[in-house]
Amino acid sequence: MGTRAHEEYDVVGIGFGPSNLSLAIALEEHWANVPAHPITAAFFERQPSFGWHRNMLLPATTMQISFLKDLATFRNPVSRFSFVSYLHEAGRLAQFVNNQAFYPTREEFHQYLEWVESSLANRAAYYGSDVTGLRLPPGSSAESAEYLQLEVRDSIGAGTRLINARNVVISTGLVPRMPDGVRCDERVWHSSEFLEKYRRVNPHELKRVAVVGAGQSAAEITRFLYDMLPDTRVSAIIPSYGYSVADDTPFANQVFDPSAVDHYFFGTDGTREAFWRYHKNTNYSVVDNEVIRDLYRRSYDDSIRNTRRLEFLNLTRVSEVRRAGTETRVSLYSLLDRESQELSVDALIFATGYDGMEPTNMLGDVGRYCLRDDDGNLRVERDYRLATTAGLRCGIYLQGGTERTHGLAASLLSNIAVRSGEIADSIVHRRAEWENGAGEPLVLAGRAG
Repeated sequence: MGTRAHEEYDVVGIGFGPSNLSLAIALEEHWANVPAHPITAAFFERQPSFGWHRNMLLPATTMQISFLKDLATFRNPVSRFSFVSYLHEAGRLAQFVNNQAFYPTREEFHQYLEWVESSLANRAAYYGSDVTGLRLPPGSSAESAEYLQLEVRDSIGAGTRLINARNVVISTGLVPRMPDGVRCDERVWHSSEFLEKYRRVNPHELKRVAVVGAGQSAAEITRFLYDMLPDTRVSAIIPSYGYSVADDTPFANQVFDPSAVDHYFFGTDGTREAFWRYHKNTNYSVVDNEVIRDLYRRSYDDSIRNTRRLEFLNLTRVSEVRRAGTETRVSLYSLLDRESQELSVDALIFATGYDGMEPTNMLGDVGRYCLRDDDGNLRVERDYRLATTAGLRCGIYLQGGTERTHGLAASLLSNIAVRSGEIADSIVHRRAEWENGAGEPLVLAGRAG
């Protein structure tokens, strides 16, 4: 299949996870409320179908945010795409209220996301589509270009599409992080592929497993393996002395409020440093109190039964991983006594987190028109738009990768509805300026506060 004719859109989203799904909602609600000024949009997603952290939908695991921090409510409390609207349509609103749960299960929230994705009337989402290039249209300059041109490859039919976009919104998600020199295989996994890999293995073959990491995913996987494999010894390899509890108290949670983005963005260097120093324990390398207590209780029960099925290797780091036949051998270094030991396991899971979205490679040739600060980092405006050279009218927005400029909630669900609304507002506002000179901005109807 060859290259298709050019297609033109006001907005093209690269990636179609929760962030750009929330943006699609904001654009659809604008279209519904201001039909005279429709915004055309298309989204291209590398995955073959919609999905969000499918491999961590473990039984009974809950979200770490309130159900009200869905894709729309904080921007538009009467949105038909809210989590409450989903519950009503699913016939579970009363049951959810009776359950007195502020935090839905991860499985139910994923069902909500799928419901939203299938409910968008003007959805133009293309799966199995990989954006391989971003450039100015041939023969144009930064000052004259009305569009940016994207090259999109269809991973199924191997065809190529050339897409023209007035605005590009990059939301390619996080990249799984593994220790240097360690590669995933059929018995060495990253948490992002956990359930998929786990289901491929005969559970009776897993006599000893190990989980590396000190955060929420590591603790949840450790608990899951202990509960699901009653004859298996589970080792938790923790680089700290133990799991640290996540601070989800009301005052600490204010760091995720929409107003906190302004405090961070417009604050001094000292303000930003204080945000990270005092509030990093709200999200990074921390575990919910309930999960920590569950694991400790299981360990204590082991001691009562005089077994040692759950083992915690605290202040321990992995120094090497190598395969020996069907076994995986892990070299460990203890910071407690500076001794080394070797562990033979049937499965080794690294819950070692993710690296943030890095848009530089995605920008391609257009990167030369993006401005940088004194440290060489891309400059990002308050509306999440990359600062570009004068004359380039096309907008490039980031959904993620802006923690340095916008704070802790930059890539989290906590602020997703407001963030997407601000991006949509910016796109509509800038289009009004192009069409009407310095005319009044077109504000998204239903925007809260």
